[in-house]
Amino acid sequence: MTTKFLLPESELPTHWYNVVADLPSPPPPPLGADGKPATLDALAAIFPPGLIEQEVSAERWIAIPEEVREIFKLWRPSPLYRAHRLEKALKTPARIYYKNESVSPTGSHKPNTSIPQAWYNKQAGIRRLATETGAGQWGCSLALAGQLLGLEIRVYMVRVSYEQKPYRRSMMQTWGAEVFASPTNLTAAGRQILQKNPDTPGSLGIAISEAVEEAIGRADTNYALGSVLNHVMLHQTVIGLEARKQMALANDYPDAVFGCCGGGSNFAGIAFPFFADKAAGREVRLVAVEPTSCPTLTKGIYTYDFGDATGLTPLLKMHTLGHDFVPPGIHAGGLRYHGASPLVSQLVDAQLVEAMAIPQIETFEAGLLFARTEGIVPAPESTHALAATIREAKRCAETGQSQSLLVCLSGHGHFDMSSYDRYFAGELRDYDYPAEAIKDSLAHLPKFA
Repeated sequence: MTTKFLLPESELPTHWYNVVADLPSPPPPPLGADGKPATLDALAAIFPPGLIEQEVSAERWIAIPEEVREIFKLWRPSPLYRAHRLEKALKTPARIYYKNESVSPTGSHKPNTSIPQAWYNKQAGIRRLATETGAGQWGCSLALAGQLLGLEIRVYMVRVSYEQKPYRRSMMQTWGAEVFASPTNLTAAGRQILQKNPDTPGSLGIAISEAVEEAIGRADTNYALGSVLNHVMLHQTVIGLEARKQMALANDYPDAVFGCCGGGSNFAGIAFPFFADKAAGREVRLVAVEPTSCPTLTKGIYTYDFGDATGLTPLLKMHTLGHDFVPPGIHAGGLRYHGASPLVSQLVDAQLVEAMAIPQIETFEAGLLFARTEGIVPAPESTHALAATIREAKRCAETGQSQSLLVCLSGHGHFDMSSYDRYFAGELRDYDYPAEAIKDSLAHLPKFA
């Protein structure tokens, strides 16, 4: 009874898979604030040429630089596990597999894109990177990349997560990054938000505004984003590309693939390579799972909106709750984003990808069950995908149907134990974001959207 399915380093992907090549129609272009297509020059103000080329590319396969692959070998290929003990606890005929991205140095999937982003910026002569982070996985991953590739890193961390997750802040500082609770007084965007609401918990949209403002204002500094954009989705496909080979080692193929979805990088990483099979005619469900408190894909609208809170970024066509939406301070800080990847959004809109929202308590129940059967304490973000997988496994138990289920464990929860403490104390609450609040935020969309 095999538990681990391992690939040698020689099987580490040599190319990223670009889902754009298999979309039913070309992606809608980014727009400027005037409603006209954004020029590449506008992107060049904050991104290096190599990443801009990937952002607009329709090539199916894009080569991974060899220096990036060498760094990836610190933890890639990551293992695929058969969750025998979880299956037994659920009394399900379903076969559950999880791709374990928590084995990276930062404990999450985020270095899959932080390393190439830092590499392309270094090739362009950039010395510093500014970024935002929610729960801290992305900030830690960019700090690691900066340390390995010789770049200075400044991180604007959403205030509620800065306070909830102090050890992720410490990890960023261990790798040499500067970390500030956002909003700050360091930027015009931060000062503007603080003037309106000094007690704001912050949001990813606000933190993005601060980081983008800094990148625009300094010639030696670019901006790095850990999710949403096309090149980030591209980099994360190493997860699914490895998983396809590992499922073949298990002599199996998933009926359904689950990934949590905030901006979309975890879901895209595990699911997009399987979408290539779906586009070729193979049956497979691809399920993006989000919190009910930040229901971007399930309750947002598919339209053009800014990626940040103050309108500094180009407009992207995506599912959005409105760029000034500030979600509650749930513990899955990496899923508290008002928008979603344009590529994921396009696939959801075309009904080629499913989206579901799950309440907070159910996700912690899933995380606890997973920890007590498989031994790994999952990050609160990962528990959303696990909860959806467990729902499906329970359905299989009721119907007697044997399905193969694949889920991405995008990170461990070693620095999220205060979240579990609150769960054990009965202090967590489910939160369905009020429809009226979403309606109010959507009223502030750009007039031409």
